[in-house]
Amino acid sequence: MCGCRASVPGTKQYSVNQPAPASTKKSPSAAAGMPKSIPIAKQLASIKALGKGSDLEKAFATMALVYNNSADPEGKLSKAETKSLLQTQFWGFIQGQENKPKYQEIISALDEESENKIDFEDFMILLVSLTLMSDLLQEIKNVKTTK
Repeated sequence: MCGCRASVPGTKQYSVNQPAPASTKKSPSAAAGMPKSIPIAKQLASIKALGKGSDLEKAFATMALVYNNSADPEGKLSKAETKSLLQTQFWGFIQGQENKPKYQEIISALDEESENKIDFEDFMILLVSLTLMSDLLQEIKNVKTTK
């Protein structure tokens, strides 16, 4: 992985090696005939403390909302749900990374995890690990910030 375990004692390292199969199951709300979920942008707008929040605060709030919208009632994601979420919400960072040893290491660690579910902390570590090894991060670093 990226060495996150060394920098955050007691945390698990994950990998995302193979793409998750497209989810065919319906969300609990759809199955129960409940209304559609509220879009993330509207959920963010409803958090008054973020009204004047920074871009970074809003980015982290968005990650938390995306996770919470997919998590089970205990606040966890299955491995399959995690991979599906990465494919649908994090594709720009993982696209083209499948053959990189670091990517394979991260995904293998997720696959080998003894618990079948991961919590928000482990999900965030997974996102950071995948971001650090991605080509997109290098592209972002090269964006001009001045004229």
